[in-house]
Amino acid sequence: MQPIIYDVAVSIDGFIAGAGDDITKFAHEGQVVEDYFERLNTYAIAIMGRKTYEFGYRFGLEPGANPYENMKTFVFSRSLELPGESAVEVIDKNELSKIKDLKANADGPIYVCGGGEFAGHLMSNRLIDILRLKRAPILLGSGVRLFGDFGDGREMINTTTRIYDGGYLFQEFQVKP
Repeated sequence: MQPIIYDVAVSIDGFIAGAGDDITKFAHEGQVVEDYFERLNTYAIAIMGRKTYEFGYRFGLEPGANPYENMKTFVFSRSLELPGESAVEVIDKNELSKIKDLKANADGPIYVCGGGEFAGHLMSNRLIDILRLKRAPILLGSGVRLFGDFGDGREMINTTTRIYDGGYLFQEFQVKP
């Protein structure tokens, strides 16, 4: 059984993107980013929602391309249509059985690439095992929330904390069942 890990940058006020999906205020270089890229190499599978996948188009991702070549990638959506020769697999968003199957049969940890609504859906169904936060010293005020509108008072255990130059804080939490 492999863990499902939500590894994401978040503002102090709980947003993973600002208004209009703006991510420009988050670090794009430095040790916090280098450590994140190292962690990406440890994941076997990437899962995400449609909005997160389509967000990649802004940065040159072609429809059907895999944004993580070292991982098998699944996009959960009821409406996303991709070319027939896609390098990613689209799964109906409500198919929790597929996520449970991936968790049971993956060759390594599963990376939740976002976004907030998708992560909230997974958390509300008790499917996220580990939360890795790159806490940015910024206030965004609005945008995409860490878990969308979902919240159920879930308790977590802080297992790792690391302070970076510039005020970034990495925290890893084990999600209590």
